[in-house]
Amino acid sequence: MRSQGFNRNKSKTNNSRRRKRKENTREQSQCRFCRSKTKYVDYKDLDVLGKLLTHRGKIFSRKRSGNCASCQRKVRLAIKRARFMGLLPFTS
Repeated sequence: MRSQGFNRNKSKTNNSRRRKRKENTREQSQCRFCRSKTKYVDYKDLDVLGKLLTHRGKIFSRKRSGNCASCQRKVRLAIKRARFMGLLPFTS
């Protein structure tokens, strides 16, 4: 009989430790470039590229920026080109 009471209490503590998920959040279905149907990310468009960099000049990850894989590759190439031309800073 003692073991049943112990198991019962153990299951109650496990239920109270579980974290609640946010059920109301919804992920976006497309990235910003796919929504606007851009085929080429221009390296001279510093306003767009500046939003995808940290204040230290690092490129945001896909998860943080919300880009899909193909658009993230295009953004990476555009940022590298802009850095080479001297339009954007390298990481510090």
